[in-house]
Amino acid sequence: MTWTFSSDLAAWLAAARPAVAAQPVVNTLLLTVMETMERQGPHAFGAAPPAFGWWTGADGRVHGAVVRSPPHPLVVGALPPEALPLLGAALSAEPLLFGVDAVNARRADAEVLAAAWGRPAGVSEENRLYRLAGLLPPDPAPAGRARRAAESDLPLLRDWTAAFQREAGLRGSVSDDRLRDRISYGGTLLWEDGGKPVSVAGFHRPAAGAARVGPVYTPPAHRGRGYGAGVTHAVSEAAYAAGAREVLLFTDLANPTSNGLYQRLGYVPVEDRTELLAT
Repeated sequence: MTWTFSSDLAAWLAAARPAVAAQPVVNTLLLTVMETMERQGPHAFGAAPPAFGWWTGADGRVHGAVVRSPPHPLVVGALPPEALPLLGAALSAEPLLFGVDAVNARRADAEVLAAAWGRPAGVSEENRLYRLAGLLPPDPAPAGRARRAAESDLPLLRDWTAAFQREAGLRGSVSDDRLRDRISYGGTLLWEDGGKPVSVAGFHRPAAGAARVGPVYTPPAHRGRGYGAGVTHAVSEAAYAAGAREVLLFTDLANPTSNGLYQRLGYVPVEDRTELLAT
């Protein structure tokens, strides 16, 4: 039983993707990274070199994976319990993981990693993963309608994405290339009222049959009118139309408004994830 760490994207995809794709719901973050890096290259999320890891069990098969794409936290997929203490130790000993200061993992796994890390770490964020069990219309229905974003919307999308990143406290930034890629497959929808954009939502390309909704953003001046519900309903339908069998999303557990909204649209909780930050 061992961890393998590498800077070789192709080797990671070949070794880890079958195990990751076998659990597409709980591995949605890893699948998004795999799909994006395969199309756009290893620097799709930033200029710094990424690092990849996979766990091989006693049976000689790969059973889980991790990815580091600075400046984002180390993303930890579904792993067997025996892999976690050794991963925690590797955070301090593995050269390819040098400088990792944040880890995103399933809640119970994060507790094991924190104990094995060898440096103080605290919880900086907790998120809940939801899956769509049966899409329900917003009630009451908001004024307006959804439309697909176009190239001419790029300046607006750039501004709203940056605003969302700031509000959510997310690391890094989203490039114009990634915004254009979303536009190219219909992955960004705008909600318009009176012909004016008032809210936006997107979804990641389906991977292993699962597509994840996000981000969903309504500027402060337009909140409280149901636009977020309307655009989330529309983008969920669009994800199904794009071929997804499972439609997923994450919410910040500290935001009861969004957690309640998504449940009213038919999303049901799956599990919680924790982001650990070294202190």
